[in-house]
Amino acid sequence: MGPNLTLKILLLSALLLIGSGCASSNQSPLPTVEQVDLDRFMGDWYVVGLIPNRIEKNAYESVESYAMRPDGKIAITYDYKKGGFDGPKKTLNMVARVVDDGQGAEWRVRPFWPLSLKYLVTDLAEDYRYTVVAHPSRNYAWIMAREKTLSDSDWQDVLGRLEGQDFELDRIVRVPQIPPSR
Repeated sequence: MGPNLTLKILLLSALLLIGSGCASSNQSPLPTVEQVDLDRFMGDWYVVGLIPNRIEKNAYESVESYAMRPDGKIAITYDYKKGGFDGPKKTLNMVARVVDDGQGAEWRVRPFWPLSLKYLVTDLAEDYRYTVVAHPSRNYAWIMAREKTLSDSDWQDVLGRLEGQDFELDRIVRVPQIPPSR
């Protein structure tokens, strides 16, 4: 990992730590889905919308990939292009562990030791075609889909649920993805 990427990860981590303490005291805890089938959840998810952190500003073609490790932890690979479809490809590798009792919806993600961040699955389509993961502060959220696009009705439904959970919708941006060729 180059020094530039290491510095960016450190900045992201500092922002997330600061943001985790900034949640309004009158906000209710961020609810999670009742159950996540971790085997079904593994694989590639296209990031189609998000509340970006510094690293993700101007990210294109973002993909978050999950793979179960033999030790029960989850390997996370986050790939994106910086600044445009022809921009340089960037990759972040992280490790997560599930911390709830069989529910599968609350994780701790470790971008690097010793930092460990809360990662909550707050929305998940019954057929696993889309999901939303978020930080409890509501300062960060990722809307992800198995396909490069999300239907307008699914997008609006997800935004409606995020608004009901006190997210600021004006902070959510769509991530440009090259649509699949027809």
